[in-house]
Amino acid sequence: MADESTLGLSSLTGILIIVSLFVTWYRRDPLLDAIPTVGFSDPILSYLSAFRYLFGGLPILKEGYEKNKPGIFKIATFWRWMVLPTGAQLIEDIKRVPDDVLSFREPVREMDYTFSLLNMEDTYHRRVIRSRLTRNIAATFNQVRDELAAALGDCIPTASEVPYKESEWVKVSILPTVQRIICRTSSRVFVGATLCRDRDYETLALNFAVNVMKSATIIAMFPRPLKPTAARFLCSIPSQVRQATELIRPLVEERLAKMEELGDAWNDAPNDMLMWLMSEAKGVEKSVEGLAGRIFLINFASIHTTSLTFTQVLYRLLANPEYIEPLRQEIEAAVADEGWTKVGMDKMHKMDSFLRETQRLDTLAIVTTQRLALRPFTFSNGLTIPAGTLVGVPVGAIHTDGEIYPNPEEFDGFRFSKLREMEGDAMLTSHRAVSISPEQLAFGFGRHACPGRFFVASEVKALLAHIIVTYDVKFEEGKGIPREFRIGSTRIPRSTNLLFRKRQR
Repeated sequence: MADESTLGLSSLTGILIIVSLFVTWYRRDPLLDAIPTVGFSDPILSYLSAFRYLFGGLPILKEGYEKNKPGIFKIATFWRWMVLPTGAQLIEDIKRVPDDVLSFREPVREMDYTFSLLNMEDTYHRRVIRSRLTRNIAATFNQVRDELAAALGDCIPTASEVPYKESEWVKVSILPTVQRIICRTSSRVFVGATLCRDRDYETLALNFAVNVMKSATIIAMFPRPLKPTAARFLCSIPSQVRQATELIRPLVEERLAKMEELGDAWNDAPNDMLMWLMSEAKGVEKSVEGLAGRIFLINFASIHTTSLTFTQVLYRLLANPEYIEPLRQEIEAAVADEGWTKVGMDKMHKMDSFLRETQRLDTLAIVTTQRLALRPFTFSNGLTIPAGTLVGVPVGAIHTDGEIYPNPEEFDGFRFSKLREMEGDAMLTSHRAVSISPEQLAFGFGRHACPGRFFVASEVKALLAHIIVTYDVKFEEGKGIPREFRIGSTRIPRSTNLLFRKRQR
C-alpha cells in the first residue's frame, strides 16, 4: 500500500516537473527576457500576473506605459506573452510590417471556428465595406434617418401613444433597446426596408451577435487541436446561418433573376450591402448560404460595435447634461442649413468631438492593433521579439497620457472641436472621430483599422442627434453611469434603465 502511494506520489511529482519544465521552456526566451515586465517574469508566477490582468488590466497597462515610454514592455497572458510598444515610432513599426510577419488574423482565429461555414481567409467583405459602404454613406443617409426614427418610435413608447402622455417619463432598458434600433438601422442599409423590419430576421440577427461572442469565448478555452470539435458541438452559429439563409433566400433569388434578365440595364437596382456583396463575391461565396453568412458577419460587427459605442456616448451625455443645449443648437443650425443629410451631419463638429472624447476615455478595448508574430521581428529601437509573441498597443494608457492630452482624466466633450477652431481649419481631419493615428486608436491603426468606422460614426451621430432634438432623457433618480464590465482587454458598458419623454419645449 505504501509502495503504491509512493509510486503515485513519485508519478505525480514527475508529471509536475515535466509540466513545469515545459512551461518554463514555453514562456522563457532570451529575446523576451530583454524586455521589461509588468508583474512577475518567472514562468510559473507569471500566471498570477495573467490572472491579475484578466480582472484589472488598465492599471497594469498604465504602470507599464508610464515606466517604459517611449519604449516597450510586456505583460503575461494565460497563453503567451504580450509585448506593448508605447512610442509613436514603435507603433508605426507595427503598421508597416506585412501580415506574414505580424499577423492580424491569428489573434482572432477563434472566430474561424465560430464561423465554420464561411471561408474566413476570404475577407472580400472588408473591401466592400471600405469602398462601397463608405462611398455610399451620403446616398443611404435618408434610409438610415428614416429607419432610426421609425425604430425609436417602435422601441420607446412616448409622445401621443396611449396610455402615455407627452409629459410622462417612460422607463427604458437602454442597451437591448439600442441594439434593436441599431440592428434595424444597419439592416436597412444591408438588406433593405422589408427584411430589416421582419421580426424573425431582427431576432435572429440580435441572437447571432450575442452567440458569436459566447461561442468565441468558449472555444478560446480549448487547446487548438480540440477547437474544431468544440465548435461542432458547442457552437450554434452554423444553425443560425442556415436559418438566415432561408430568410434571405427569396430576396437573393429575386435579385439574381433580375440580374440575369436585365444585366447592366437594371438601372434601379438596390443600393445596399447585399447587392454590393452579390456583385463582388466569387465561387461559393455567391451562394445564398455564403451571402447570408457574410451579411450576418457584417451585421454582428455593426450591432456589437455601434450599440456599445452609442450607449457609452449617451451615458456620458446624461452624466454631463450641460452639453445637451449646445449640441441641440448645433444640430438645429446644421439641419436648418443642410437638412437631415450627411453634409448636415458633417457640420456638427461639437457632436463629432463628443463622440471622439467618449472613445478616448471609454474605448471598448484597452489594447488594440493586436498581432501575433509568425517570425522574429525587430522594432526600430533594436528590440527583437520571437515568433509566437502577441503584440498590442496600450490604447487605454495612451488615451490618458498627459503629454498628449491636457487634463487627460477629465471629460471635455468639446476638446477636439476646440482644437479644430484653434488651428484655424474647421474641417481639419486629424481631430475627427474617425481619424486614426498613434495617439487616436479607438478604431485600430494601419491597414487593418476598422473599415466600417465611417458608417459607425455616421450612425451613432445620427441617432444621438435625433434623440437630442426629439426627447428629454435622464438617469433614474440617484443613478448614474453603471459600472462597466471589464475582462482582460475588453470593456463593455452595462445596461441600465433610462427615462425618456417627448421633448418639452
